[in-house]
Amino acid sequence: MPKKAGVKKVIVIGSGPIIIGQAAEFDYAGTQACRALKEEGIEVVLVNSNPATIMTDVHIADRVYLEPLNVEFMEAVIQKEKPDSLLATLGGQVGLNLAMELDERGILKRYHVDLLGTQIPSIKKAEDRELFKETMQKLHQPIPESTIVETVSAAKEFAKKVGYPLIVRPAYTLGGTGGGIAHNDEELDDITNLGLTYSLIGQALIERSVAGWKEIEFEVLRDSANNCVTVCNMENLDPVGIHTGDSIVVAPCQTLTDREVQMLRTAAIDIVRELGVEGGCNVQYALNPDSEEYIVIEVNPRVSRSSALASKATGYPIAKVASKIAAGYTLDEIENAVTKKTSACFEPTLDYVVMKIPRWPFDKFVNADHTLGTQMKATGEVMAIERNIEASLLKAVRSLEIGLIHLDLKDLRKLSDSEVFERVKKQNDERFFVIAEAFRRGMAIEAVHEITKIDRFFLRKIHNIVDMEQLIKKGPMTKELMLKAKKMGFADVTIGEYIGKKGLEVREMRKAWGIIPTYKMVDTCAAEFDAATPYYYSTYGTEDEVGESTKKKAIVLGSGPIRIGQGVEFDYCSVHSVWALKELGYETIIINNNPETVSTDFDTADRLYFEPLTIEDVLNVIDREKPEGVIVQFGGQTAINLAGPLAACGVKILGSSVDSIDRAEDRERFDELLTETNIPRPKGHTVFDIAGAIKAANDVGYPCMVRPSYVLGGRAMEIVYNDEELKYYMANAVKASQEHPVLVDHYLMGTEVEVDAICDGKDVLIPGIMEHIERAGVHSGDSIAVYPPRSLSPHIIKTIVDFTNKLALGLEVHGMINIQYIVRDEKLYVIEVNPRSSRTVPFISKVTGVSMVDVATKCAMGVSIVDQGLRPGLRHFPDYYAVKAPVFSFNKMTDVDISLGPEMKSTGEVMAIDYQFPRALYKAFVAAGTNIPEEGTILFTIADMDKPEAASIAQGLSELGYEIKATSGTAAFLRSKNVKVTEAKKVTDGEHDLLDDIKEGNIGMVINTLTHGGDVARDGFKIRRSTVEHAIPCLTSMDTANALQHVMTAMKGRRIVSIVALQDLDWE
Repeated sequence: MPKKAGVKKVIVIGSGPIIIGQAAEFDYAGTQACRALKEEGIEVVLVNSNPATIMTDVHIADRVYLEPLNVEFMEAVIQKEKPDSLLATLGGQVGLNLAMELDERGILKRYHVDLLGTQIPSIKKAEDRELFKETMQKLHQPIPESTIVETVSAAKEFAKKVGYPLIVRPAYTLGGTGGGIAHNDEELDDITNLGLTYSLIGQALIERSVAGWKEIEFEVLRDSANNCVTVCNMENLDPVGIHTGDSIVVAPCQTLTDREVQMLRTAAIDIVRELGVEGGCNVQYALNPDSEEYIVIEVNPRVSRSSALASKATGYPIAKVASKIAAGYTLDEIENAVTKKTSACFEPTLDYVVMKIPRWPFDKFVNADHTLGTQMKATGEVMAIERNIEASLLKAVRSLEIGLIHLDLKDLRKLSDSEVFERVKKQNDERFFVIAEAFRRGMAIEAVHEITKIDRFFLRKIHNIVDMEQLIKKGPMTKELMLKAKKMGFADVTIGEYIGKKGLEVREMRKAWGIIPTYKMVDTCAAEFDAATPYYYSTYGTEDEVGESTKKKAIVLGSGPIRIGQGVEFDYCSVHSVWALKELGYETIIINNNPETVSTDFDTADRLYFEPLTIEDVLNVIDREKPEGVIVQFGGQTAINLAGPLAACGVKILGSSVDSIDRAEDRERFDELLTETNIPRPKGHTVFDIAGAIKAANDVGYPCMVRPSYVLGGRAMEIVYNDEELKYYMANAVKASQEHPVLVDHYLMGTEVEVDAICDGKDVLIPGIMEHIERAGVHSGDSIAVYPPRSLSPHIIKTIVDFTNKLALGLEVHGMINIQYIVRDEKLYVIEVNPRSSRTVPFISKVTGVSMVDVATKCAMGVSIVDQGLRPGLRHFPDYYAVKAPVFSFNKMTDVDISLGPEMKSTGEVMAIDYQFPRALYKAFVAAGTNIPEEGTILFTIADMDKPEAASIAQGLSELGYEIKATSGTAAFLRSKNVKVTEAKKVTDGEHDLLDDIKEGNIGMVINTLTHGGDVARDGFKIRRSTVEHAIPCLTSMDTANALQHVMTAMKGRRIVSIVALQDLDWE
């Protein structure tokens, strides 16, 4: 059945900002969906609040609305655009929940909008815990003993009946938000309370835990004619009890018998047919390791995180096929875009092993609880493809970018045997490293299996790696041993450590022996048909499958896994760079290892190498492809860090040279440039030890900003106010040394301004200048950015243009440069310069109409700004305002302080545009999930240095009719300034205190700034965490609070909902 007749204009709901539990996999799926629908001649209207992605690019959909994803704004778009259909199953849980709400409120009916793909009753059957239970019982599919509760007391009743442990799963949430495993009454109380708060309908499922069973997933597609295919089956290395998004996953399943695979496949197809899913669906099982008993854990009637993995693991474009099904096609009518010979109803066959390892943010949140459970904590993931388990596991470890290239965590070497064996019991991010170390110390496979319940098969594979280490250490190194080690996935550097050589020396040694990798193709059919899409992985085999080509080639390095500080923005940049190179007639090659992104889609680059971004792996691809050069300026710090080592091996770096990069990042060389150009910066020094740091701090004057040199995302960056704090920082936060110096700068309080510019070696183009709402000291990625700037004088703007020109030309930039300035007392200071693309590039590209990466790539390849038809200099400011606001995932990370500072904490961002600034900012707050209360009580608890500012904010809010509550010190100060205020009981007062007020919903918003020092800080921490637990907004910066209060005053009694499509903005 071809395309549905009435489908002419479709609204697609995107998934919004990146948060833990919903990363870029939906951006990639949504991009594929929009393109698939446009191929069919359907007009596509996209609503998504995330500016960092390819999906919200002007040309991906016919109309792009960067608006908050809520019912009011969706209705406005529907009213204006008058679509006939809506596609919601590609926007993750956000899209699904929004479609449900539009349906329940009768909006879809009122505007005659049909839902494409999976229908509301089907979604309800899978998502509503009660209906799901009934459906499974009807099919005789086993599910765990469970009950649905809407109160904590009901949960306790159930616990009395079946005993602990119990799993709590709130309805309609994502990434296990609010869920967990309870082992006793107290834990059940806490988890259920939280779960009911986060659930869309205030209901949770309490079920008997089958922790320790195998966790298996099937990815299924069904069309309207009831045809089904299973695209991929996957097995978690971690048993049930750890969220699948936090588990190491292997595809295809490794430890199941054929009979078990067929049994679960049949069950998956039965379930998907009964639910009536049209499109993608994911079924999760728990399988008893000692029998064929299984239970269905859950079913997601949408494209999910696992779909991205399944798609990249098999080469089968799930999202594209799901969109075609939604448009009315059946599987046998849809072409398999990879082989171009078979149809989409061919089930993929894998002749390799795929391994996914999650990337956790614990390097940023050092104090967070590292325990893994049913609530997801990873921000991203990496995937590796190889011919055996050992090699794919080691390849995935190399891809993670956590400073490790082998299953060997150096810190564990210091521990005694008994300490290592004890650590095997801990379910955390280091578990597999600990197991390898335990094997090195002689622990038996059986003993590890008893504790962890990880299948013996996987444990034997880890043991094989440890055995190989011993063989190499024993020596001597021969050609045969080298080949064995490489086949098992050992890196050159690892082998070098055992035989006393450097990584590059090992590389020369094996090349002399003729041991080089061969590249195999991912073709969906185990080579039964020729594939049309060159998508490769490396292995040490015999036959190489890379097609020869005589065209001129360029390699673009991707940015690896999504993590805090390096998000999907850099993937956006890599993709645009590939597009620009294609325009210039180059054959494009991408190297990346992130399965969730557009850059690793089968049709983005001419050739895709799914490999780790290490010097060894990248050089191997360069040897095979012999490109003209490599572009490193779009892959974030990952790619920049490879520039020096690649150049040292004779590889040509396209665009800004390695010397330019070094001059910007090396403190002394950069200072020389500033002296030459007469550009001021805050006074500072480079130090190598504690004594040096104290001397430097007293010379520049407190407060000081301290940080290690060469960082991205402000890692380990802090503001210190005295010698004691500085000593603590130097002892605990960084390990300073000659190789790793620490920078100590005077900290200037002022307005932070950010500029992204493009330079071709003689001219500089500045598409826009952004002003931050939070003053310097809050990391630029965590502050709200406004374009065009609102408070800068013409003199300062002129100076910014002048300094930007001098810096870009002085550093001999060819391509992109990002500069951060501080304005204080009408003087401009430079604080940081990066000769690469930054996380604001997609935002500025979308609001100025200058596709910055395309222009920068062409400059890097020698095409001047003028030759591209552009005028150098600063572009005129428009008459609309665009606001970029950060989004945090604190509800997933317990024990993390939510206060903002120089260390980046946000996982994603949203954007809002309007012709009036207050409305643009208000929309950004709404899009970022700040639920601004319409009335009620606002709590102030403010540090002494911020109290004067707090008074005017409190006064303004009081005049809007809010009741102001404050802790004793703050209350006294506010009274002295004539603000009407009630005093709140401190946390430590015992009886009914502040925390109870928050818990009971008596407080609608909290404004709290940090006090340096003992108990007060701990009180503040408790208050801040409590706001996260009860989902109420908490502002920790006076600037944010001030901006919000002004906006609330400006917007009082005015219409909030006003929408504008990117296509309607009038660019110069």
